[in-house]
Amino acid sequence: MNAGPKTAMVMAAGLGTRMRPLTDTLPKALIEVAGKPLIDFVIDPLVAAGVEKIVVNVHAFADQLEAYLRQRKDADYLISDERGGLLETGGGVKHAQALLGDAPIFVCNSDYVWRKPGAPALQSLVEAWDPVRMDALVVVIPKARTLGFDTPGDFFQAPDGTLTHRGDWPEAPLHAFGIEILDPRPVYADPRKAFSLRDIWFASADQGRLYGLQLDGLWMQVGDPAARDAAEARLG
Repeated sequence: MNAGPKTAMVMAAGLGTRMRPLTDTLPKALIEVAGKPLIDFVIDPLVAAGVEKIVVNVHAFADQLEAYLRQRKDADYLISDERGGLLETGGGVKHAQALLGDAPIFVCNSDYVWRKPGAPALQSLVEAWDPVRMDALVVVIPKARTLGFDTPGDFFQAPDGTLTHRGDWPEAPLHAFGIEILDPRPVYADPRKAFSLRDIWFASADQGRLYGLQLDGLWMQVGDPAARDAAEARLG
């Protein structure tokens, strides 16, 4: 069995504007779903997968999120401070280079919840990861098994597992879920300060090095109060 990454980046610096008024007084990552802060739905699986160092970027209500993470003792929690300005997902990873190192890492958004039968999702991701062939291995889910997504789909997948973005097509069958194993070195090499990881994905896709992993279960993006209520109903 592959040894998975021991380091993860959790993206938690967003403003959470669509989650207002819930985010008027606290960071989106601490909004509770079924009595549990959103960020824990990602952190708990990372810890269970053997991750020892979890880097979390912070911006809005950063002090609250830092205080919350300090009281967790199940991993080494490090803060990547973006109080000075948001850097988007790619810029956030690049900004945290000194904390993350050059080996493959997990990268996870902090506003996703899932229910998956069988083996844990991150275990499946680790077992499918191949750094020789891949720059990134992204969880992708057929649209019928998702909640809370408002886009026409992100990717097509070839039989060999490689992904192609929908481009000019009106829709695609798979949503990209914000969980992946990533070689961070192409991110660090980007000369920009603020940019999206999707730019890195698309460059890797052009080289045949962006892969997707389809997993069973129900996968939910919790982006606004209605989505939170829908997630709570499905988790109840």
